[in-house]
Parts: sequence; structure tokens; C-alpha cells
Amino acid sequence: MQSKFLVSIGEYTQLMGRVFTLPMRWRMFHRSVLREVYSLGVGSMWIVFIISFFIGAVITIQLSINMTSPLIPRFTIGYSSREIMILEFSSTVMCLILSGKVGSSIASELGTMRVTEQIDAMEIMGVNSANFLILPKIVGFMSFIPVLSIFSMATGIYGGYVACDFAQSLSHQDYIYGLQLYFTPSYVGHSIVKSLVYAFIISSVASYYGYCVKGGALQVGSSSTKAVVNSSVLILFFDLVLTNLMLT
Repeated sequence: MQSKFLVSIGEYTQLMGRVFTLPMRWRMFHRSVLREVYSLGVGSMWIVFIISFFIGAVITIQLSINMTSPLIPRFTIGYSSREIMILEFSSTVMCLILSGKVGSSIASELGTMRVTEQIDAMEIMGVNSANFLILPKIVGFMSFIPVLSIFSMATGIYGGYVACDFAQSLSHQDYIYGLQLYFTPSYVGHSIVKSLVYAFIISSVASYYGYCVKGGALQVGSSSTKAVVNSSVLILFFDLVLTNLMLT
């Protein structure tokens, strides 16, 4: 078990060493990055919108139900919703969700290319297949993840604003006042930095499992599952590390 873990770390490190080299053709690389931005980033906006909107609404409703003490001001609900959405949901939880969509997509695509020997054909032609296939995915996803993070913050906060119509004795004015109370702009930067780290984890880990798959179609599905599980565990681990480093 331990030796298999160390072998995986070694293979991953060697693969990343091949990935992060200068592209042979910059024009083709830029086209590939734009394609991955649209496929992995823009294609994920709909799921980010739906989940962020409803999670923001649910958080606001649940806080309004539980904060019934007359000693707790109602604007505290807006303040708490904002902090939850900015500090944790729009970075960590959103990337956990995207690891299922983006990670499985990358692992399945590269795994299919591996078992159909398309990657082997590239290697025979003298192409650095790791750099050609993986680097655009990492760069494309990481370049668009700040947009998804900010979009998630705004959508979740707006979802909480809409939920004021359904929450108990919570007015829009109290919610907006809570949103503006003690706002720390640097928290937005912290969330974006965390999402960038998570984007690299998702794209690189999924690329490793897809690129290094051995076998047939069954192993491609298994590698996709491993990519999602392991990237999710790494996201939670680095969430603990980055939170301690940046907020304490």
C-alpha cells in the first residue's frame, strides 16, 4: 500500500516535469488553451449558477430559522451568508463539485486516448504528448477559475437576497445591511487563491489518472473515479492548510 502510494507520487512528479515544458508550437497551444477554457470553464458556468443560487438561498433560510433570539440582530443573517459564500463555498465546495464534472471529463478523455493508442501515436511522431495534451487543460482551467469563483459569490449572495421573500421576518434591507457590515475585501482574494490551487489539483490529478491508465474501457471508468475521489481528498487537505496559512 505504502509502496504503491510512493510510486504514484513519483509517476505524478515525472509527468508534471514533462508537462511544464515550453510548447513546440505556440499558436496551436493558444488555440488549445482557448478550447479548454470554453470546454472546462464556460461549460461549467451553468452548474455553478444553479448550485450557488440555491445554496445561497438555503443558507439564508436556515439561518433565519435558527437565529430566532431577540438578542441577535437580523442583519447578522446577511453577514453570515456573505462570509460563508466568500470564504468557503465559492472556493472549496464549488471546486469539490467541479472535481466531479471537470475531473471526470479530463480523466475519461485522456484515458480513452490512451487505450485507443492515440497517445502512443503522438509519442512515435516525436511529440511530447504530456505537454501537448495536459498543459492546455491546466492553464485553461486555472485561467478561468477566478471568473467561476467570483460568479459563484455573486450568484450565492443574490440567491440569499431572493430567499428573503421566503425567510421568516428577514427584510431585504436587513440582509443588504448585513452584506455591507465589516466587509473585508482581502477575503475575496483569499478565495480566488484557494480556487486557483484547487483548479491545479483537479486538472493535474485527473490528467495523471487519465494519461497513465492501463487496460481497456473498464480501467478508464475506474481511473475517472479515482481522479474524482483523490482530487476531492486533496482539496479538503489543502483547504485546511491554506485556511491556516492565510487567515490565522
